[in-house]
Amino acid sequence: MRRWLGHWRLLAAGLVVLAVLAAALWPDPIDVDLARAARGPLEITVDEEGRTRVREQFVVSAPMAGRLQRIDLEPGAAVVRGETVLARITPAAPPLLDARTRAELTAAVRAATATVGQARAERERAAAALERARSSVARQQQLAEAGAISRDELEAAQTALRAAEEARRGAEFGASRAEYELQLARVRLQQPQSGGAPVEIVAPIDGTVLERLRESEAVVQAGEPLLELGDPSRLEIVADLLSPDAVRVPPGARVLIEQWGGDAPLEGRIRLVEPSGFTKISALGVEEQRVNAIIDFADPAAAKPLGDAYRVEVRIVVWSAPDVLKIPVGSLFRVGEDWAVFAVAGGRAERRIVKIGHRNPEEAEVLEGLEAGQTIVLHPPDTLAGGARVAPRAGA
Repeated sequence: MRRWLGHWRLLAAGLVVLAVLAAALWPDPIDVDLARAARGPLEITVDEEGRTRVREQFVVSAPMAGRLQRIDLEPGAAVVRGETVLARITPAAPPLLDARTRAELTAAVRAATATVGQARAERERAAAALERARSSVARQQQLAEAGAISRDELEAAQTALRAAEEARRGAEFGASRAEYELQLARVRLQQPQSGGAPVEIVAPIDGTVLERLRESEAVVQAGEPLLELGDPSRLEIVADLLSPDAVRVPPGARVLIEQWGGDAPLEGRIRLVEPSGFTKISALGVEEQRVNAIIDFADPAAAKPLGDAYRVEVRIVVWSAPDVLKIPVGSLFRVGEDWAVFAVAGGRAERRIVKIGHRNPEEAEVLEGLEAGQTIVLHPPDTLAGGARVAPRAGA
């Protein structure tokens, strides 16, 4: 009897040792973050940076070359069409004459004076020839009436008279031209005079000075930009989208305007996706084809604190649904060509194949494989397998 009792004690001690070893070697549950499949609204958006701009901008340029007086108007100053003087420009004076130029112009005056003398002499010669031609015609007519000369000789004398008259007229024009060239040469030799009274440039619109491109007094050329005007109450947003994203954006799409400085997002609408794209170098040095999308504010009064060329972030809604079954994107992983999640039931992870519909960077629509309220593993580790025990991470 004592021998059997000793065997039972040894057996019980062995079972206790085995239980302790099993407990020590039994795998601990894997700590994971958990989430739930839930129903709710889902939006698919194209997110991009944008900048505001005044819809109609007017660049005021110098109408002529001259000396620009200092522009006192500050950015933000209001201007009235046809009344507010934006700038004053004094017409440019002729350049000063150096010694060489003065000598050349003096010689030109002397040459023009000689030409005038020559033209006047030619005019006098033509006048004398004309008088002789007139006398000759008078004599020829008397002889023709007496029958002493033929008709051809009279016509020849008359033709010579007309040629002399035209030569006199040509000499008169030549003398006048020579006198005008002499006047021009004398004007060029004169000392440069002042450029004249300043020319005032007035505001072409009612609006505000957006930017002062020139401030200090300086010599400017015709067409040089001076000021930029516009109406800050008429703002729009320009966002350059990647061309594949621009294809998905329809006119009139809803836009959420964020990171503009206010507490709540602003609403907007796509007015235009421009038909022509352009190439832009990204921050990583990659060439990208981009397209400008023009966005109007739904409530322009709410955008009053914004100004021209302010940075904002826009979220353009390209698809939305009010009630779908959705899960966090971080719970998905690939199994071949399929998407899968780990569903948690009874403290164990179960791998399930799911069919995914629309998704954004945070959430994905579940079409098949899960039901609302089911618990799933968020960001499953590579060591997690189907059937493994899991436990919520402490503090999660």
